[in-house]
Amino acid sequence: MYLHIGNDVMIVTDDIISIFDFETTTLSAITREFLAVSEEEEFIINVSKEDLPKSFIITETKGKSRIYISPISSSTLNKRFEELGGEISINGGYYGQSES
Repeated sequence: MYLHIGNDVMIVTDDIISIFDFETTTLSAITREFLAVSEEEEFIINVSKEDLPKSFIITETKGKSRIYISPISSSTLNKRFEELGGEISINGGYYGQSES
């Protein structure tokens, strides 16, 4: 299945590692450094375009990591992901598909 993350971009739900709120997670210096290095390594795909980024989604496809910057809030993406059968972890990130 696919998750719409904004501006006509969809990603395969099985590839999603986690979904994060951009505003709260970027308060951490470690997260800012992680995103800066990811941008330098060209792992980031900015779907937000002119919109303010509200979330970022970490994915892995065939051993390649990608980070999508989305204009859609993490709570909305998480709800969509859950409706598609995604599972929630204790820390609030969503990981993989349920077995049902």
